[in-house]
Amino acid sequence: MPNNDNTAAPRIDAALVRRLIAAQFPQWSDLPIKMVEPGGWDNRTFRLGDTMTVRLPSAAGYAAQVAKEHRWLPLLAPQLPLPIPRPLAQGAPDADYPWPWSIYRWLDGEPASDFRIGDFVGFARALAGFLAALYRIDVDPDAPPPGAHNFHRGGDLNVYDRETRAALVTMKGRMDTIVAEEIWTDALASIWQRAPVWVHGDVSWGNLLVEHGKLCAVIDFGSSAVGDPASDLVIAWTLFSGESRETFRNTLSLDDDTWARARGWALWKALIVVAGQDKNQREVEKSRQVIDTLLDEHRATRSI
Repeated sequence: MPNNDNTAAPRIDAALVRRLIAAQFPQWSDLPIKMVEPGGWDNRTFRLGDTMTVRLPSAAGYAAQVAKEHRWLPLLAPQLPLPIPRPLAQGAPDADYPWPWSIYRWLDGEPASDFRIGDFVGFARALAGFLAALYRIDVDPDAPPPGAHNFHRGGDLNVYDRETRAALVTMKGRMDTIVAEEIWTDALASIWQRAPVWVHGDVSWGNLLVEHGKLCAVIDFGSSAVGDPASDLVIAWTLFSGESRETFRNTLSLDDDTWARARGWALWKALIVVAGQDKNQREVEKSRQVIDTLLDEHRATRSI
């Protein structure tokens, strides 16, 4: 969740975007503006003409992502095998909107979903190849470490220990919390021992664009940082299964401890959704499925 401050969240709609563009970038004021659906949690996104997109943070806690993307994405892009957002202009706060905002080059494609992905094994291989390339990029000493700005993605999973254990107490009697606690304990038993790497921070369905059934772009680096890649691997359980999950894992060639921490990240996120009884029942059911998969995998390894 975003950091709290005393600034009330403004109504973010096409009318606001039109006023901001007219005031700060009048050369684009005659272009049509259309909200992009489905909307994201961290940002509201609008299409500006045919070749640009406008993104506005939805709360104060996401505002720091703007400057980070503008500084680092141009350096990362040439070293990656797929397109990522290209910043074109950075907007300033004004009387109608209190935070910085961005204009990017539009990227074609639709958010990933079951019916859009043609070949899950090939998709898994392409995504793993993208992440492997990201992890190979040299890290600048000024690159941002994990912290509150990205909800500690790439950082120490211990920061969520209290929250996870509280969720396990809530779920006692509704799931096998003994096995879940073993997964969590294993996840906390190691740390990333190598040099920090660039971490995307939010490798989720909505941030993977698909065209003709194939991965064509990766977007939304607002939660990026340099650190432990384990948090990027949660998609192994939220998107992939069977052969595609194995392909994703084998293509990345990360050590077992990193995958143990990845299972911890996956368990934490799924637990807080289910234990909190999120009003979005679809998300609750998907999180239950993730938990069941993690428990089954752990039981299988114990029996070997």
